[in-house]
Amino acid sequence: MAGIHITDIEAAINWWREQFPVADDLSLAPEVAALAEVYALMVYYHEPLCDEDSMPAAAKEAWLAWYDTTPDTPCIAICSTSQGDNLCKGCGRTFDEVQRWPQMTPGEKRATWRRITIESSAWRFNRYAERAAEGIVPKPDLSAPLAESV
Repeated sequence: MAGIHITDIEAAINWWREQFPVADDLSLAPEVAALAEVYALMVYYHEPLCDEDSMPAAAKEAWLAWYDTTPDTPCIAICSTSQGDNLCKGCGRTFDEVQRWPQMTPGEKRATWRRITIESSAWRFNRYAERAAEGIVPKPDLSAPLAESV
């Protein structure tokens, strides 16, 4: 089960609110309403994660639309896992995460992003932060053999 963290639900709500601002405080765009219902239940039940597979269809569709606006990979094209490291110095992903990235679900990818952001020890967050911010990261070649993908 891949869990979508409550902070991602909140980010998606805020993104949708920017896309469709309302004139009054009583109206909600359908996407915001769908995500707000999930968010409210998570808050009520003190749940930090929402199951990606059992999320209501409208909320999942709205979340995936927001997800598509986020960077796909944390890679900054400095991969130390190819040199034998179990944890990449460039992006902070484990060797397994780097290898499985193309097959991971959006929820699994966001969980990885959350972990590496919290740890904040990868070069993408310090030495090469400007490189990550500028988007110099190449898109992964999905036709390449699995061992070479980012």
